[in-house]
Amino acid sequence: MFRCSPFNWVSQYFIGFFFAYGVYLPFWALWFEEQGVSPSDIGILLGIGFATRCVSNLLFTPRMHKAEQLLPAPRWLTLASLISCGLYAFTAGDFWLMAGATVLFNLACGPAVPLSDALANYYAKLKVLDYGKTRLWGSLSFIAGSTIVGYLVSGYGSDMIIYTALFGIAMSMFFVMRNPTLMPVTQQHESHERPKLIALLKNPSVIRFLILVGLIQGSHAAFYSFSSIYWKEAGYQESTIGYLWSLGVVAEVAIFAFSQRLFGGVTIATMFKIAALGVVVRWGMTASTTDLFGLVVVQLLHGITFATAHIAAIRYIQKSPDNKMVAMQALYNALPLGAFIALMTAVSGWAYEIWGGQLFWLMALMGIPALFIKLEKVK
Repeated sequence: MFRCSPFNWVSQYFIGFFFAYGVYLPFWALWFEEQGVSPSDIGILLGIGFATRCVSNLLFTPRMHKAEQLLPAPRWLTLASLISCGLYAFTAGDFWLMAGATVLFNLACGPAVPLSDALANYYAKLKVLDYGKTRLWGSLSFIAGSTIVGYLVSGYGSDMIIYTALFGIAMSMFFVMRNPTLMPVTQQHESHERPKLIALLKNPSVIRFLILVGLIQGSHAAFYSFSSIYWKEAGYQESTIGYLWSLGVVAEVAIFAFSQRLFGGVTIATMFKIAALGVVVRWGMTASTTDLFGLVVVQLLHGITFATAHIAAIRYIQKSPDNKMVAMQALYNALPLGAFIALMTAVSGWAYEIWGGQLFWLMALMGIPALFIKLEKVK
């Protein structure tokens, strides 16, 4: 079996996964629309996806609390993602078949991010890699996926969305089958006991952390689900929409690449406040204009609203006790990035039918309470 450095293993797995995610996130709503699905039903389908990821992360991911488990699990999950993504090609516009494919696909791919992030955190604690510089390769691949699929859809139709996503997952399958030169091993001083999620959820500091991240990252729900439709209705072609999504991830990459230089002396609390202020500004602008220059500014703010908040969350999780780190990663992906975004996505589908692009004012308001939440270290 081919071997590679831990940096190469994690970064290249990010490349395959986020290439497919760069297809899924911006364009799956457009694919549903092309199948004749209404905006409210699109919101339900995408919400089902986020909710399924929540369930998957709550039930499955915390069981991978030992370092030795962080390699086999992504291999099986990637294979399951490849098979379940292919099922979309056979749904023929049927809502319930699409819902079934959505459940199966998100059950498989849901734990991919927390487990790969947990592996990156494991190596980061050993000083083998820098999380930001590793994660940026996933963001660059997201740009490639969203840009390429934008061109393909413009030229060959919406079916290219599924085929391009399958290519990305197959690429991830190739990368995940190798072994890193430094295999993850549970350290002797670490607790082998699997932490109970209920106990963590009774911890006030954990609750405040999840609410804070939920408000900031949950504010992206309307953007993830309806910005492509909103901009298409404003007259922009799929290729331009792909460029706009890519621009947002360029800003994200810049933050990841220079995170140590930008935030080395900045507290986690301050980073979250910067992100919360960005939420108010970004979604207020999105609701106010579809002018191309305004949309460029909106997308550049993705580095603030998403990347800065994500790095702050990862730093907060890294400060957790070793045996609680995967559980905290699971909660982070299951609740703020899963359940809450699922709820806000369903709300967005209903609100978009009534208000159109004005629903982004609701997303902007979510940044205000996030400015006043105080964090404490997890014990």
